[in-house]
Amino acid sequence: MFSDQLTAQATELLRACEAAGVMVATAESCTGGLIAGCLTEIAGSSTVVDRGFVTYSNEAKNVMLDVPMALIEGHGAVSEPVARAMAEGAVAHSLAHMAVACTGVAGPGGGTADKPVGLVHLACARDGKATLHREQRYGDLGRGGIREATVHTALEMLAEMLAETLAKS
Repeated sequence: MFSDQLTAQATELLRACEAAGVMVATAESCTGGLIAGCLTEIAGSSTVVDRGFVTYSNEAKNVMLDVPMALIEGHGAVSEPVARAMAEGAVAHSLAHMAVACTGVAGPGGGTADKPVGLVHLACARDGKATLHREQRYGDLGRGGIREATVHTALEMLAEMLAETLAKS
């Protein structure tokens, strides 16, 4: 289902999280659960993956993750503040120690001059740590290509957050 590269990346991340005793959650909009799906493709992932939130609508972001509607209305669903709030909400509403979130424009439509197809905001939160943010402008790789690239970046961010946490402990 997932490329060998993504499966290898997910396996490495899961092993590192398991060794560190760290649980993970996801909060996904434009990927619709693909990050959690990639992680749970690996046998034994239940020792690390707590849950995934698929919050495609603004209402779901608000109800499931406590992202304030005023934040969504003020910045748009595809924005740094919303991605950060999604990641932080996933940690707060789960048993996970860290979470990754993404919100973006996967296309083929829906893009604007300010928020073109291929724009994705990702955030990675860890209890007691500063939330990481990354803005990706993948370009119009096609819907599947943008979503796959987002999964890769999300796994990368989780690995970076884990490494940063372990280095400081």
